[in-house]
Amino acid sequence: MEEFEKRTQFPAVKTGEWIVTLLIGMIPIVGLVMLFVWSFGGNANPSKANFAKAALIFTAIVFVLYVIIALVFGAALLAGFQM
Repeated sequence: MEEFEKRTQFPAVKTGEWIVTLLIGMIPIVGLVMLFVWSFGGNANPSKANFAKAALIFTAIVFVLYVIIALVFGAALLAGFQM
């Protein structure tokens, strides 16, 4: 019962707020900073905070994959030039 009361205490995030959230998230540096603010700032709606945390996790995974792929292709390119 306490969990239900805790969840219903916050209003649902409206569609317009989600549109603004996504638009801000598309701005290169500002979007990343805002994801951290929404995730760990404490004032955001829990729904928006969970979205921001998931987006940060996804961004970290994509970044790590990008680095791995760049290293593999970079090593292959260097090996190709040494022949």
